[in-house]
Amino acid sequence: MNDNVDMVALNPESVEAELLRRNQELTELNEKLSMAQAQLLQSEKLASIGQLAAGVAHEINNPISFVFSNFGTLETYVDSLLRVLVRYEQAERFITDPDVLKEIAALREQVDLGFLQDDILVLMSESREGIERVRKIVQDLKDFSRVDAHQEWQWADLHHGIDSTLNIVNNEVKYKADIVKEYGAIPEVECLPSQINQVIMNIVVNGAQAIAGPRGRITIRTGTVEDHVWIEIADNGCGIPPAIRSRIFDPFFTTKPIGTGTGLGLSLSYGIIQKHRGRIDVQSEEGAGTVFRIELPIRHVDDDDAAEAQA
Repeated sequence: MNDNVDMVALNPESVEAELLRRNQELTELNEKLSMAQAQLLQSEKLASIGQLAAGVAHEINNPISFVFSNFGTLETYVDSLLRVLVRYEQAERFITDPDVLKEIAALREQVDLGFLQDDILVLMSESREGIERVRKIVQDLKDFSRVDAHQEWQWADLHHGIDSTLNIVNNEVKYKADIVKEYGAIPEVECLPSQINQVIMNIVVNGAQAIAGPRGRITIRTGTVEDHVWIEIADNGCGIPPAIRSRIFDPFFTTKPIGTGTGLGLSLSYGIIQKHRGRIDVQSEEGAGTVFRIELPIRHVDDDDAAEAQA
């Protein structure tokens, strides 16, 4: 009996099969480690970009602040000058010297005073809007790229985060699609805001890139279900073929040309939502569009709390 067991155990075919099995396990483990390392590197890269963006936003914000302040003073000065000018125009009829009146009329015609009075107000208004736009972009950039150095969970307004993210990626989207917001009433969520912003950015940019030909549409909806909030991002782009739909969250999987995509965007997004103990699902129809649905718990539950709840 023992001899038979030894013969089976030493059977070359069994030994070879066992070696092949273990080699396959090691190969798969090595691939997983490589993927994890690449994801870590990508996360570090995003954190570095976030720090750089926050620093740049801070540096831009300083001069913008005093320009904005000076512009407010300048508006007051211009308004005062225009009021004085109007009063001078009203006083012209009291001037009796014909040479003076002729000189004033010639100067008024030369500088087109009526146009200047109207256009100055238009230019001031447009300039103020431009400065306010820059301030908003800078603030959104700071909100979007805020680095959670200690990974502190905080209560955040997801609508504000989505709006900030849309402002940041506006250049990627504005030529491809219209953004439609259908926000529901949702409470603040305990989360890592900058990471949720990263997920929104990845999905919105992917949606814009999936739209070819006529101008498309990206619709963002929000709502609540029990103790979760949900976000849906729908595009009417080319859709995802069924054959690859199950692979879109795999690290390094991409349908983009070489050099234009890392294949980590959706993989990192999936990991972020998992970290938040939420879920991310996708529904797509080839040629009709794609809908990503994200669900997040309103209150963050850490590992210790989860273990106690299961006990």
